[in-house]
Amino acid sequence: MLNPPDTRDAPTPEFIAALRRRYPIEPEIDRLLTRKMERRGGPSHSMVSLAALSESLAALLTDTLHDKFEISDQCWLAGGASKLQMRFTLRWNEPSVGPTTSDLVVRMEPSESINASSRLREFELLRALQGTVPVPRVYWVDPDGKWFPEPALIYAYAHGVAKPTTIASGSVTGIGTNFGSRLRKILAPQFVDDLAKIHTFDHEHASLGSFSRPPIDSPESAQLQINRTLRVWEEDRGEEFALMDVAANWLARNVPLLDKASVVHGDYRAGNFLFDEASGNVTAILDWERAYIGDRHRDLAWSTARVIGHMAEDGKTYLICGLMPTAMRFPRTLATVTSP
Repeated sequence: MLNPPDTRDAPTPEFIAALRRRYPIEPEIDRLLTRKMERRGGPSHSMVSLAALSESLAALLTDTLHDKFEISDQCWLAGGASKLQMRFTLRWNEPSVGPTTSDLVVRMEPSESINASSRLREFELLRALQGTVPVPRVYWVDPDGKWFPEPALIYAYAHGVAKPTTIASGSVTGIGTNFGSRLRKILAPQFVDDLAKIHTFDHEHASLGSFSRPPIDSPESAQLQINRTLRVWEEDRGEEFALMDVAANWLARNVPLLDKASVVHGDYRAGNFLFDEASGNVTAILDWERAYIGDRHRDLAWSTARVIGHMAEDGKTYLICGLMPTAMRFPRTLATVTSP
């Protein structure tokens, strides 16, 4: 143990520096976690009102647009449990377009997040993936909380549902969602195909300056993710837990080499994509906050984890993310043939 537990409530510079040395991670993630710890001894968490968020939004737009605009219809959005999200309507003169009415969303880090992550990385990746997979269009980012109370992202509101409205199942997170037989047949191929497109995306030629690109044939990619997890554990835990040490020691002895660097979503599952209920077409893949460039098998392992899906109606067949059995095959015309 590095320091007594109370050090985590008001961490000293020495405690923070020791953690950074012990668990080297990607620079952008290091910046976020260091910021979290440096602020921990400050004012306690407080709720942000719609009025305050609207004022921050207006300040950003005033400095950015240098033109008249109107904000209206502000309301909170459910979902995205680890982030605050406000939907609003913006009437503005969009560059190269003219007078426009846009349905947008502010996505902001809470003052004490359970999952400190980068709005800048989310912005860069959503912008880069436009036209590759269905993702919301991004407009502005406040990576350091210059205008907003905390780092924030502004992107287009995505229409669709995360789970069927006619079937009562699953939690608010989307885990355990029952899509029903009709939607499974339509959604499953898209779910797999979009993941393959993400994993085969040409990130080398994309503007992803806040992402690190780990070397091939090296354990660095996996080690960085292990270090991130262990650092967060050391920063936030309230007590010793021997099983974490056992797991960390096993991971240290079994770090895999990276055979191909891919964009990894980090939380690719039911609940993190929207679809049109009538047609079954996926309208948006969401929650990219845990994305990084590394080993695509991370997404495959997470998506197929037993806790994410559920059993089919026969009580015998396990459905990955509630969509497909493990042995399901798809036509070779799909991009999936190049992913694994």
